[in-house]
Amino acid sequence: MISSFPDTYINMKKLLSLPPNLVNSFHKIAKVNVDEWFCTSDPVGARLGSGGGTTWLIEACRQNEAPQISVKEWLAKEKRILLHAGGQSRRLPGYAPSGKILTPIPVFRWARGQKLSQNLLSLQLPLYEEIMYKAPDSLHTLIASGDVYIRNSEPLQDIPEVDVVCYGLWVDPALATNHGVFVSDRQTPDKLDFMLQKPSLDDLGKLAQTHLFLMDIGVWLLSDRAMELLMKHSYTADRKTMKSYDLYSEFGLALGEHPRIADTELNQLSVAILPLEGGEFYHYGTSRELISSTLAVQNLVRDQRAIMHRKVKPHPAMFVQNAAIDLTLTAENSELWIENSYIGKNWKLDNRHILTGVPANNWELDLPSGVCIDVVPVGEQDWAARPYGFNDPFKGASDDEKTLFMGCPVIQWGKDRGVTFEPFDDLQNAPLFPVCKNTDELGLVIRWMVSEPGLENGRKIWETSQKMSANELSDYANLDRLFAQREKFRYANWPMLAANHEKSVFYQLDLADAAREFAGGNLALPEVLSSEVPLMKRIHNRMFRARVLQLEGKPYEEEQQDAFSLLREGLIGSVSREKQSPFLNVYRDQIVWGRSPVRIDLAGGWTDTPPYCMYAGGNVVNVAIELNGQPPLQVYVKPSKEYKIILRSIDLGAMEVVSTWDELHDYKKIGSPFSIPKAALALAGFVPEFSAEHYPSLEDQLKSFGCGLEVTLLAAIPAGSGLGTSSILAATVLGAISDFCGLAWDKSKIGYRTLILEQLLTTGGGWQDQYGGVLHGLKLLQTGEGFNQNPSVRWLPEYLFTDSQYQGCHLLYYTGITRTAKNILAEIVQGMFLNSGTHLHLLSEMKTHALDMFEAIQCGNFETYGKLIAKTWEQKKALDSGTNPPAVEALITQIKEYALGYKLPGAGGGGYLYIVAKDPDAALQIRRQLTASPHNPNARFVEMSLSDKGLQISRS
Repeated sequence: MISSFPDTYINMKKLLSLPPNLVNSFHKIAKVNVDEWFCTSDPVGARLGSGGGTTWLIEACRQNEAPQISVKEWLAKEKRILLHAGGQSRRLPGYAPSGKILTPIPVFRWARGQKLSQNLLSLQLPLYEEIMYKAPDSLHTLIASGDVYIRNSEPLQDIPEVDVVCYGLWVDPALATNHGVFVSDRQTPDKLDFMLQKPSLDDLGKLAQTHLFLMDIGVWLLSDRAMELLMKHSYTADRKTMKSYDLYSEFGLALGEHPRIADTELNQLSVAILPLEGGEFYHYGTSRELISSTLAVQNLVRDQRAIMHRKVKPHPAMFVQNAAIDLTLTAENSELWIENSYIGKNWKLDNRHILTGVPANNWELDLPSGVCIDVVPVGEQDWAARPYGFNDPFKGASDDEKTLFMGCPVIQWGKDRGVTFEPFDDLQNAPLFPVCKNTDELGLVIRWMVSEPGLENGRKIWETSQKMSANELSDYANLDRLFAQREKFRYANWPMLAANHEKSVFYQLDLADAAREFAGGNLALPEVLSSEVPLMKRIHNRMFRARVLQLEGKPYEEEQQDAFSLLREGLIGSVSREKQSPFLNVYRDQIVWGRSPVRIDLAGGWTDTPPYCMYAGGNVVNVAIELNGQPPLQVYVKPSKEYKIILRSIDLGAMEVVSTWDELHDYKKIGSPFSIPKAALALAGFVPEFSAEHYPSLEDQLKSFGCGLEVTLLAAIPAGSGLGTSSILAATVLGAISDFCGLAWDKSKIGYRTLILEQLLTTGGGWQDQYGGVLHGLKLLQTGEGFNQNPSVRWLPEYLFTDSQYQGCHLLYYTGITRTAKNILAEIVQGMFLNSGTHLHLLSEMKTHALDMFEAIQCGNFETYGKLIAKTWEQKKALDSGTNPPAVEALITQIKEYALGYKLPGAGGGGYLYIVAKDPDAALQIRRQLTASPHNPNARFVEMSLSDKGLQISRS
């Protein structure tokens, strides 16, 4: 699927204006849902402009979906994205037949989670979907161009509720002269004063004294009212015939405080201009831009530490994908693009080549500088040869000496080869390109056309063959054959990329997508990587192998477990070198008492989970809370006269006596009530691998220590609460044992060792639970990349929780529904291992969302805080639908009208429900509703309050 957002997160219609030949095959080629994607082309021979084309696309979709309802009703039904991608592509001939919007774009060398099959459309769409997800309900339509790639490296700002929203970029004035420009008064920079089209530098210089200007990047949001007016202006006065109407130079110039076109209706539309913060604009409209824009994106990150592969190109402006090449490229082959092509050993390349669609061949071919080749499949087996010049504009009449073909006047080109042309009005319609029956003919005619005008058999093929114009090639290309050839080349590339992983992008790709390709193409599994390869790459390798085997219906569990084992090895290895020397640090009649609050994760949960946090870092906002006025997790450690370890659980009513290292090592046993204290004692140095001293047995070590230990646990909270219970209990045990044994672990070390403890237990998990409870209050926790995940802490003001007008609005309701996080965790962590683009995009959104939450709390904005809690819940549901089982959804339905936001803390699925009521009265309504009709016999409200201490350790 092209979209990077799961359906649970966002669902909207995509409307595409495409070249006519692509319309019928788009859904099959792009592998998208017919119900979600509507495609059509502009009417043949009509010049509608961008405004008229938008109207045509909207009307065509409405007639297809619901012709019985009015335009007004239909516009209000749902949000939609319109992409205009139906041009002739004169200046990018290589992708004219398949449409520029499906231009394959090489994987960015610094990015994770991209697909080898990605194209311009799949790269564009996430930003547009994000904008529409953030847009107010009154803005249903986004319009954008299909031949640009727009990135943003900073969060989107709030989108105001106006009739028209236009995004712009701060750019150099010289660049702005080639585009539309939004002009705003310096006193009101968010309001459009007027719009200009391609203003001169002199005009911009004069305006700069009193105004600001942003370059139009072609991303416009229209209210239903604005859309209706655009459609009205796209028709003649009698409303019977469509006319040419431009969105930018006509509709746009009628907008603003001082519009350049007077129009009673349009002048009244409200407009907001939003700079796309951290925005970048890459145009893919010409052959030169195909290379220059791709190069610019590739070079956005130059830090070699952020680039996994080790390949160094002979020249940076050199791109090869979905291709087979049997020759060595050198630095002289600059400005080179080879895609969906076979380049044999007898080819000679120069520079400034775009080579597309070339089938397998054994040609001898010497390409002059600036000559490009596009081979287009026609019919079931024929091929059309389309050479052209790197800068050919494909316009102008044949008697115009400025008309260029392969870089020289077309008339002169024909004279050099002994051929003449019938007069034609437009080079785009000139029948220049021969249709060949086989690749041998194809090679000969291309040699004659591009480099050997004296090649007689090449000239004869050209003269006797059917010839097609550029327009005809786009109209009659066999796109199924074109895309099948690309897929065949890509399948052949996969094993080579995997084998050459040191210099390729393989292990930074979306490996979930790669696994589908390997399984679908019956490709051999990559070999298991050796221990000399970096650990993270070995982890990716094992999980990738597991996913391929799983898709093939073969046993995969062993490979999957190997991936998790390698992760544990990396994390545990970071502390296993720090051997411990525990000693009795209390009087023999003393008890060490540890107690901790629990936590609610407010934003950014899951970004703290390995392996994601190890290659991207994590951001989490959470809050430590006490329940019913008490810290609910408590641990007691005291000396024992027997040289044994006695473990007790008050809430479970269980006891176990540990006498040997083997019994202490039994912490991996599923369902054991004492896995946590056993693993904690191991990390404290009571097993050989973590001990600085050597002993014959555990009994001997305890004799040397001076006594046995008695550890008692109390978790006054139901299992599966979602409040981080197990992790915080583990941290409390570690804290109490550290004090008892004189290990001097501070809260930071306790939190990190809890992460390691959970790896010992094979339960996995991240770091935010334990730090959320060990550290008091409300805070933002952040880590960078690497195995050493020790978060920095930024404490937040507690006003939104403690002020009298808000305190009662925070509700904690125990649903009575139990769940375990392990299964949810395993599935999401697999997505992280596999660089799943969907998972990585959502996790990146979650990191940014945590910073938005941080700012809302800093500013004391309660309403925004509540709405951000709601967004946290949406993000969690998008990451895993199991987060929100039907019983929870039914409960939420009862109270949602009274709440700003709500969420299940932790992984979800059950446990506690945290609710942010709109106001104290709404909080009372929620309490009445759920108390009167509980969904579960154990369901109940629990009083929560901020913990101002976090983990506390004291002695009797």
